[in-house]
Amino acid sequence: MSTLEDLKARYPGAIAWSFGDTPEMADELAERVVSGIKTATCCSLSSFNREDESPTIGGYSIILNSRREPVCVIRVILLRVVRYCDVDQDFARKEGEGDLSLPYWMQGHRDFFQREGSFDEAMELVAEEFELVEVL
Repeated sequence: MSTLEDLKARYPGAIAWSFGDTPEMADELAERVVSGIKTATCCSLSSFNREDESPTIGGYSIILNSRREPVCVIRVILLRVVRYCDVDQDFARKEGEGDLSLPYWMQGHRDFFQREGSFDEAMELVAEEFELVEVL
């Protein structure tokens, strides 16, 4: 397995992070990326703006598991701002969670953003689509 330092040297400017807000979510969603089911993610615009390192179009991310070990590398191909209430079935499917439906996505993300303390039906999200570059 590649170390984080090796990967950052191989992918200059890469940021490293894990999905979700629980260890189980980090592992499950990383596996969905590796298997090709998950090709998108999102966060609240407010949390995106607070990050020290944020994704950029064409930039690389090293996805970590719950033990902070690198699992794969992705490359951002699209970033856009969309309101929660305007997310569509296509994006929900690309997020690759649960049964891939919009209702599942809406409930799961409502719960997530409520835990984050920022949920509102009209809240702005940063929607990110990516491609898998390397499985580690």
